[in-house]
Amino acid sequence: MAEKFRIAPCSGGGFDLKKGQRITVEDVSGGQVADFFAECAKNPEEFLSTAVTIDCNESLRLKLGECVYTNLYRPMFTLIYDDVGVHDLLFPSCRREMYDFFYQNGQGHPNCFDNINRFLAKPRPILQPVNLFMHTTVSPDGKIVIHPPLSQPGSRVVLRAEMDVRVAVAACSVSEGACNARHCSPIRVWIEEA
Repeated sequence: MAEKFRIAPCSGGGFDLKKGQRITVEDVSGGQVADFFAECAKNPEEFLSTAVTIDCNESLRLKLGECVYTNLYRPMFTLIYDDVGVHDLLFPSCRREMYDFFYQNGQGHPNCFDNINRFLAKPRPILQPVNLFMHTTVSPDGKIVIHPPLSQPGSRVVLRAEMDVRVAVAACSVSEGACNARHCSPIRVWIEEA
């Protein structure tokens, strides 16, 4: 039996998973990024690390069968299903200061930083999530370009928890640029036994 949750545009949700449970993240309408972050249930000082994930997988891309790792180099999730195959491991969660820097509109703007931190046992000063469905490319000169997501309505990823975790997911709040194809929409999450 699956527990299903809807994350409204520009908001977030928190979920507890036991080792072996699966979490599905679905882009309901297409073109929407989901910021995905987690901490170890028993020790919030151990948390999802995209830098360690890049290091362990020797890639800027997360591929089917690969793991998302913690800051202590332990597998936290395994990617077991993926409709899209393009997700970002480089960008931090959007936050008020980011909106001020790029768009001069940070005051009162919903953001993934706040929407994720409110569900964690230990709030973070910076969040480096797996940006599910976010489409970025790196040019030969090192410039990173954000493109509209390739996800279609109903596109999904499924991750299996490799430890007990607290997960926070945010439906990204950026409507000002290509990140969410200039329109914020909901994300659906469900949790299932293995």
